[in-house]
Amino acid sequence: MAKGINTIGVLTSGGDAPGMNAAIRAVVRTAISKGMNVKGIQRGYAGLLNEEIVDMNSRSVSEIIQRGGTILYTARCEEFRTEEGQARGAEMCRKHGIDGLVVIGGDGSYRGAGKLAEHGINTVGLPGTIDLDIACTDYTIGFDTAVNTAMEAIDKIRDTSTSHERCSIIEVMGRNAGYIALWCGIANGAEDILLPERYDCNEQTIINHIIEHRKNGKKHHIIINAEGIGHSTSMAKRIEAATGIETRASILGYMQRGGMPSCKDRVYASIMGAKAVELLAEGKSNRVVGWRGGEFVDYDLYEALAMQKDICEEEYAISKMLSQ
Repeated sequence: MAKGINTIGVLTSGGDAPGMNAAIRAVVRTAISKGMNVKGIQRGYAGLLNEEIVDMNSRSVSEIIQRGGTILYTARCEEFRTEEGQARGAEMCRKHGIDGLVVIGGDGSYRGAGKLAEHGINTVGLPGTIDLDIACTDYTIGFDTAVNTAMEAIDKIRDTSTSHERCSIIEVMGRNAGYIALWCGIANGAEDILLPERYDCNEQTIINHIIEHRKNGKKHHIIINAEGIGHSTSMAKRIEAATGIETRASILGYMQRGGMPSCKDRVYASIMGAKAVELLAEGKSNRVVGWRGGEFVDYDLYEALAMQKDICEEEYAISKMLSQ
């Protein structure tokens, strides 16, 4: 076996994302094709510390590529943030013969993977988050499905917003990142898009925009509000009081994390999962797989964490122009 990697572990950590199962499937089957054993770690780092570790084979991942969520479950683990927890996690890997570990999750999951690498466990991270907020990659597992789920929901809300000639504030997920909001704002033809990276908290500008559109004959107004701004319900009350136009807030919430993954999420997650195993088989560690500039790449984990990411100014400018 190349570089002495005999057993690979795989876990999902943090928020779930459509396409995680496709990545798990690819990790398991790629590893088996290379003659490796595979162990699934349930409930993320918490499951690692609690020894919730199961043997996996090719049949373990049959009929899962089309399923949302993660068959390995996920959880957050405060204990693993401590040096003692990290050391115990590495010891659990050694106890179960895990030479290499694939971690599917976001930035917090990557930091955990880095700590295991410091304790001698070969690790590779895959970007599993609907938020698209990992700087080293232009794609994260789950974003495509989540943004399409949100888009379809907003289309439905627009129908009733038009029927009632009202203003609708629709809050989408993304934590402190505005990528889902920006993409939905463009795709759904929203009149206003509120992004954590750009919003100046000046509600009067929004109110003026609504009034101006109403004077010009527009019968409804769609505002996409990012989770990082929030307070959609109270915002709706203030806008209605200021404009006299019926205003309603809809918070899409966790529906954006669930559901059948899109073709893109299945294919990209599968390729990333296979690439992660290939990196481990080559003896590499502390790496992160990404998709950038039209190709699949990998970075040093700490280099990836140090990168900064911002909303594309051109996309934002276009969204403003099209909202007139």
